[in-house]
Amino acid sequence: MTESALRITVRTFMVDLGLDFVLVWEIRSRRKRRGKGKVTGEEGEAVPTEESSRSERRKAQLAQWREKFVQNLESVGLLMEKETANEKKTIHFLKISAPWDVLVCYAEELCVRAPLQAQPNLDLNTSARVLSRLCIPNVMMESVPKRPLDYYTCAFRKSKMNRFLGCDDHENYFTNTQRHRIVYEILARTVYGKRKRAEVGVDRLVNEGVYTAAFPLHEGPFQLPKFEIRPDELNQRQILYHYWARWWKWSKYQPLDHIREYFGEKIALYFAWLGFYTAWLLPAAVVGTLVFVSGVMSMGTNTPAKEVCNSGASYLMCPLCNTCKAWNMSDICAMVGYLFDHPGTVLFSVFMSFWAVTFLEYWKRKMATLAHHWDCMDFHEEEERPRPEFAAMAPTMEANPVTGVKEPYFPEKTRLSRMFTGSMVIIMMLCVVMIFLVTVVMCRGIISVMMFHTGSPVLRTEVYQSSIEHGFMTIYDIILSCYDHNMCAPAPCPLKMHRTQTQYDNAFIMKVFIFQFVNFYSSPFYVAFFKGRFVGYPTNYGTLFGMRNEDCGPGGCLIELAEQLFIIMVGKQIINNIQEFIIPKVKAWQQKRTLAKVLGGKASQEPRRWEEDYQLVECEGLFEEYLEMVLQFGFITIFVAAFPLAPLFALLNNWVEIRLDAHKFVCEYRRPVAERAQNIGVWFNILEALSHLSVIANAFLIAFTSDFLPRLLYQYKFDNDLNGYVNFTLAYAPLNYTEYKAFRDNNGNYSLFYWELLAVRLGFIIAFEHVVFFVLRAIDWIVPDVPESLELKIKRERYLAKQALAENQEALLTETLFGEKYSKRTSRVQHWQTQDS
Repeated sequence: MTESALRITVRTFMVDLGLDFVLVWEIRSRRKRRGKGKVTGEEGEAVPTEESSRSERRKAQLAQWREKFVQNLESVGLLMEKETANEKKTIHFLKISAPWDVLVCYAEELCVRAPLQAQPNLDLNTSARVLSRLCIPNVMMESVPKRPLDYYTCAFRKSKMNRFLGCDDHENYFTNTQRHRIVYEILARTVYGKRKRAEVGVDRLVNEGVYTAAFPLHEGPFQLPKFEIRPDELNQRQILYHYWARWWKWSKYQPLDHIREYFGEKIALYFAWLGFYTAWLLPAAVVGTLVFVSGVMSMGTNTPAKEVCNSGASYLMCPLCNTCKAWNMSDICAMVGYLFDHPGTVLFSVFMSFWAVTFLEYWKRKMATLAHHWDCMDFHEEEERPRPEFAAMAPTMEANPVTGVKEPYFPEKTRLSRMFTGSMVIIMMLCVVMIFLVTVVMCRGIISVMMFHTGSPVLRTEVYQSSIEHGFMTIYDIILSCYDHNMCAPAPCPLKMHRTQTQYDNAFIMKVFIFQFVNFYSSPFYVAFFKGRFVGYPTNYGTLFGMRNEDCGPGGCLIELAEQLFIIMVGKQIINNIQEFIIPKVKAWQQKRTLAKVLGGKASQEPRRWEEDYQLVECEGLFEEYLEMVLQFGFITIFVAAFPLAPLFALLNNWVEIRLDAHKFVCEYRRPVAERAQNIGVWFNILEALSHLSVIANAFLIAFTSDFLPRLLYQYKFDNDLNGYVNFTLAYAPLNYTEYKAFRDNNGNYSLFYWELLAVRLGFIIAFEHVVFFVLRAIDWIVPDVPESLELKIKRERYLAKQALAENQEALLTETLFGEKYSKRTSRVQHWQTQDS
């Protein structure tokens, strides 16, 4: 058979089977130029001969690896066809398809779930069930065509193929995502060089530059056709775009089954978690808004605020710096300082602590339901292959204790030394973050002194009461640190040489989260728990590098924390959304422009599907998406006592975030390889840690930063209406006849009220934590992780799997009939015993 006939035959097979995967590589040729010892590059530059020879040797090595890799793929049984994008043959596409025999063989090895019996699609939306029971119209419900069917499934067995549904339809038996997963597994296992050097897998080939891209294809264009078409005639990508990724679908439920069918369980679980989290933000936002409104309504009746504003020249306060003048408290009129500092914020802190843990408990139930619905309940990470980086750098080969196969291995001593080196890098980066924080604090102090010396009453008010410039400087600090972390964060992970991708991902997530946690929360933690604690008193002020330590304004540090959180949450979230909207479009435009230059005259022709997908942006995973939402979760729980509107702004942001992410995955990203997962991984552990940290942080925030407990103790001991409270909180400085805010006597010693207040604060923290944690443990005990209805379905599916895979069907049928007779007999005996009693 000639080469052309073979190509026609292969093309016919691939048209029948469908295209499963595409490998892309580019070859840039160099033109020789007459001259001694030099050649001419693509742009006419002179290149030394030695460099040219190295380049040619490298090209030859890559071509050899590519040829060996393709030969091994052919030996496995994959069907392949090579295409070129232009006449110059600079861009090459290798289209890969898996025939039925290969799919069946690897499906059994990978434990692909196969259907046993169809069952009705369940409505997994709790809100939809509640609204239907209340007979309330549900505007969020929308019928989406081509919803995947739900089945009872079990692990695929080739020998039992006739017992699975649809086994005769070879073309449609395996879904596209299953085919992609199987082909990717073959590509990841195939050798292209020396196995002793761990020269295995398409991932390492991409890292080495042998291929520039490797991806499965999208199922056609996402744009809707210009002519009218029935909804059930749309492809899966068009359905996701029309019913999910468009902006005006913000009020509709997400088609999670369609997302899972197209992108796999891992991505579908992310969008399920994001939608679940956004829905739970609604009650938190409502309660937080009510608390804020109650604070606004009670401002006019707040006695301490009225005393400050009506004090005139009664309270002459100590100067801010050594060269500053004294100032009157009435100049700043700190009524706004009591906007968030009222009893409602204490109740809201307790509410949010319960909300966070209840949200996580019900998410575990939702996660278990989805894992079973998507056949991932019993999924565990298979014995993973070593990562390409690990394999390339491992000095020795050792036998795997599970499989017995020799694999790359790092001695324990080498691993510990690399871990120590990576830890040192992490500590250095954390020190850089702390330097940024100290810089912001010092700049804040310098700006405050400069604003005071202007003499402007407005600017003086900002010096003592506002931290707006502090918030903007913090945003600038966060943005700069984020770029530093994104560049430096991957560096320590290879030093630790994690063997599997799961270990690498978990370590990378934890390390970068620690970076970003310190980066995002260091400034709010400073304002909440450290600012104003080390000021000292007249004649004994505390200093930092010769500058007096910052003090809280008369309104308290809580209002400064609220202002800073408002600026960070709103400003940072707007910046993130703009970046997520613009950056993928810019990257896609750059890639299309580069490809158009390479294609030349052929760029004006209608591009083929693999060429269109190659122009899209490579999907970089879910790490950035999870990180943004988890950091947001920390803000709305840890500092909620200072900023009750945080859940509202988070809710508004997440409505936009869902559609932004949906549009990126459907329209702008190459289709990622579908990955199985039964949960959101280490992110759930981080959320649990943040929820517990929020209880402790809110307890200390209310006890030491808020004026709630001092006012409460003053009401109990002196005046229930808080008359004279402002004067009571001020201490007298006899040297310059001014006052400052502290519970001290004329000699600078703490008063008896201070020690009584300290005892109340510590007692409040202990009581708050014990009561909240006790109720949280009760919620954890009351709410089961797996619903009872789901447990029944799991038992039913296991029974069907046992029935389908049993070797002797007659024996199984006899056992079943005997079980039914025994069950009936037992029920009769129990009925008679009940009547006798």
